[in-house]
Amino acid sequence: MSFKTSLLAGLAAMALGAGAAAAEEVKIGIAAEPYPPFASPDSAGNWVGWEVEVIDAVCKAAALDCVLTPVAWDGIIPSLTGKQIDAIMASMSITEERMQTIDFSNPYYNTPAVIVADKSLDIDASPASLAGKIIGVQASTIHQAYANAYFGDAEIRVYQTQDEANQDLYAGRIDATQADSIAMADFVATDAGQCCEIKGNVANDEAILGKGVGAGVRKGDDALREALNKGIAAILADGTHEAITARYFTAPIYSE
Repeated sequence: MSFKTSLLAGLAAMALGAGAAAAEEVKIGIAAEPYPPFASPDSAGNWVGWEVEVIDAVCKAAALDCVLTPVAWDGIIPSLTGKQIDAIMASMSITEERMQTIDFSNPYYNTPAVIVADKSLDIDASPASLAGKIIGVQASTIHQAYANAYFGDAEIRVYQTQDEANQDLYAGRIDATQADSIAMADFVATDAGQCCEIKGNVANDEAILGKGVGAGVRKGDDALREALNKGIAAILADGTHEAITARYFTAPIYSE
């Protein structure tokens, strides 16, 4: 699948106006760290996954000339504000803290955060149940922020990628991990993940966990934000979002 949608410069200018959105290319930042089934490189080095297909569909619907640009997760917002990329579409939750620095499009998916642990452990997703346990979370994510806020009686172990946390969970070096429900459903379906199960959803805290996942843009880049909103609305309305989702998941991952 190609992720560089061709369009005439005149159409781009009409759709987007001035600013980054009217540039010849719109650099869409994705996390350089693999995050299957959302985005990861295949054996040939091409990025594939649910979110990669959604990016392509949104850009096509919005008549944007998009180029995927992998960026290390912990530097992805500075890359946006520093104009190395024009937008972020990397499973980034819309939170109050992030909205102080960047703007967001409307959500294009929304799923709960879950606790995953070894099947033998009789625990749930509550702070009381996880007291005294070792919980792995990915650095600079809503899951790290949530664990710090709610699991103070547990040991919080921070990893650069969720895959590293999953590996330590499989190896028994941590008791549990908190992450997105869809990503963890994919993990527990693998050979390594057969050790473990989803123990439940954490109690929602919208201030930390956000209002779903949206595309991040620089403050004031309203033309690009509105173009992305147009693309998101189009693929939700015409069934494209649902069709992409059906190829990866057994349940919808978007809710109002």
